[in-house]
Amino acid sequence: MKLDALLSQVSTVKVDGPTDRDITNLTYDSRRVKPGTLFFALKGEKVDGSVFIDAAIAAGAEAIVSENASIKTRATNIVVADARNAMADCAAAYFQHPARALKIAGVTGTNGKTTTAFLIKHICEAAMLRCGLLGTVRYEVGDRVLPAARTTPESLDVHDLLWQMRSAGCKACAMEVSSHALMQARVRGVEFDAAVFTNLTQDHLDYHKTMEAYFEAKSRMFSELAAQPKKKGKAVINLDDRYGAMLVQRFAKEIPVVTYGVGVHADFRASNVRIDFHGTSYQLDAGGRSYLVRLPQIGQFNVYNSLAALAAANAMGVDVRAAVLALATATAVPGRLEAVPAQRQFRVFVDYAHTDDALLNVIKTCRELNPARLIVVFGCGGDRDKTKRPRMGAVVDQNADYAIVTSDNPRKEEPLDIIEDIKPGLRRGNYEVIVDRREAIFKAVAMAQPRDIILIAGKGHENYQEFADRTMPFDDVAVAREALDARRTEG
Repeated sequence: MKLDALLSQVSTVKVDGPTDRDITNLTYDSRRVKPGTLFFALKGEKVDGSVFIDAAIAAGAEAIVSENASIKTRATNIVVADARNAMADCAAAYFQHPARALKIAGVTGTNGKTTTAFLIKHICEAAMLRCGLLGTVRYEVGDRVLPAARTTPESLDVHDLLWQMRSAGCKACAMEVSSHALMQARVRGVEFDAAVFTNLTQDHLDYHKTMEAYFEAKSRMFSELAAQPKKKGKAVINLDDRYGAMLVQRFAKEIPVVTYGVGVHADFRASNVRIDFHGTSYQLDAGGRSYLVRLPQIGQFNVYNSLAALAAANAMGVDVRAAVLALATATAVPGRLEAVPAQRQFRVFVDYAHTDDALLNVIKTCRELNPARLIVVFGCGGDRDKTKRPRMGAVVDQNADYAIVTSDNPRKEEPLDIIEDIKPGLRRGNYEVIVDRREAIFKAVAMAQPRDIILIAGKGHENYQEFADRTMPFDDVAVAREALDARRTEG
């Protein structure tokens, strides 16, 4: 593709050098530059991509896009006001606007994004609408499953993956959209058929600073939905969430809004909810008709996730009855209240819950199963929002029978310092500290008695643990299985 054709999609400040160059590769990573590359020097939180321009040119970059007007290079130098916006616009054009050829559901919110996206994909596949997936656990492109570097990739990767999905015969895509992604234009140029809002609770305040700023980041998805040039997408919003109700008030006159919840005013409404070890069932009222929904996943929060998935799939063109039938065969989502097979009289669950609200929801679900005792193993991640640490401690203190406080992903913080931040919430004193996560899980399994439930929270699907000087393999499910095997052998 010619450089000038790409630049026609971008608002430039200044262009130095020829624009009739052939562009055969786009990248923001200087290590991936080869001859014919258009390189984007992005400003990161810690590093300015401009420091890699010389390396990119040495590797054969034909042109450079940056926000730095002082840079002089032998490649064509393109100065823009916002390099992230420019990259998204160029990527959409380079990959021939693949989002316009797919039915796309984007899911944003603090909790529930992963499960909702998985359920949307499952419903679409059951309706013979081959569906890709982009999210926290993994990316799925046709028959290929790729590791997920982040919840929502950079815009260049998003458009590339959507193009690959289209090339692989996909007709739809379910994707998680993080608040970071919305602030950093990672989904710019992606037109949604359904934009889902699950809920908003405290998280990522290390990045957004205030809940108001966090909410405004999420709301961008819906202001951008209203401005889509080709598609007239629908907003699918949790009406029972305080921030969801605010979104409905703000955008109801600009875009079609479909609400869901348990309140009488929701368009997709759940009632008569029943939960047991085998799953969840409820009555769905939507479009003037009633349906019996059966869901293998357990928990009130999964009622909300499934409602969101049903409404989103319907916005993508799937019949409600067909979507309801599909949910009955939905598979478990890795690390989301995942049961660890335990041939024992007690149960072990692993969950990704890493905010106080998510942890409370999971603990409530475990409580609904009437355990003799609920034992919770948890910690908090390092280099992240510190204010939620005592809140998470308080949730466990008030709702669990016993807690083992341990390391999550300490990253560059000292594990014991993180645990000290958690302790003010643990007022009853019914806990112990075991810094080593493996040892903590083994202790929980060893102390379990008949009809107990063990909840191992915080890491879910993750198969690693991050420390200041290393990242080591670690899988909560695998370690729990080892602990169960060790107890069986000892028995």
